[in-house]
Amino acid sequence: MKVIFLGSGEFSLTVLKAVRASAHEVVAAVAQPDKVNARNGKTVFSPVKSYALAEGLTLFQFEKINNELEALRPLNADIMLTSSYGQLLSREVLALCPHGVINTHASLLPAYRGAAPIQSAILNGDEVIGTTIMRTEFEMDTGDIILQRSMRLNGTENSEECFAILAELSASAAVEALDSIEKGTATYTPQDNSRASYCRKFVKEDGKMDFKLTATELTRRVRAFYGFPGTYCDTPNGRLKVLEAAVSDKEFADGECGEVLEADKHGITVRCGGGSAVVFLRVQGEGGKAMSARDYLLGKKLPAGTVLG
Repeated sequence: MKVIFLGSGEFSLTVLKAVRASAHEVVAAVAQPDKVNARNGKTVFSPVKSYALAEGLTLFQFEKINNELEALRPLNADIMLTSSYGQLLSREVLALCPHGVINTHASLLPAYRGAAPIQSAILNGDEVIGTTIMRTEFEMDTGDIILQRSMRLNGTENSEECFAILAELSASAAVEALDSIEKGTATYTPQDNSRASYCRKFVKEDGKMDFKLTATELTRRVRAFYGFPGTYCDTPNGRLKVLEAAVSDKEFADGECGEVLEADKHGITVRCGGGSAVVFLRVQGEGGKAMSARDYLLGKKLPAGTVLG
């Protein structure tokens, strides 16, 4: 089939490459407009745009795709495939191709409709995560399910690792869905809206550590917010990013939430809610590089009794 692909980021690029390696023809890629780096003012290309330019693939960048039907119509595509595209499609765009539009969504719908399903699943302690290929409707993430693929977590994966695995799962699932649609064997299963859950986009402020939470909850936040927004706390040495953490298996006498209980070669142990304690294993000091907590302590002191904010 002739496919118009819509996406921008690394997740999208993984899917695009898989479709181009299949029997289907990508007649054009549609990426989001370029961004400008706030620090140096340089224009930043998305991964999908960079790939399309390198491969000589027809490329469009629309401020509002819903105003650009006449640019896409001459492509005579059979179907459109979106993956982390970031713009809502009008009914007119959804009806442009004979087979409509399908989408990859990195959750097992109807769970986690919305912008940050991978992070939300980790935050909630889900043991199984997955991806859905669905038929796109006018409402967000409500379309019929074509197929789903899942993976079981071991409880240590961060969002970046889950992102990479689900991108590969989504890529193979998208090709399988296109194959079945072309053959006329695809099934479309309506979602059970009574079981739907929703997730929002996270912001930088979400990464601030709240030591009143339990150690289990905090370690989930460290895993979920790895990369962005990051998980951090304030120390006498400045802001400290926590890149990896674990629940302490030791028992400690009562202490204030946020109080450093131990700081040694094993890590930085901090009192949390519910009488629990979290151990920082890998950190990044303000203006510094990522390193083990042990190496951080060689240059910065956090004696027992220090209260982190």
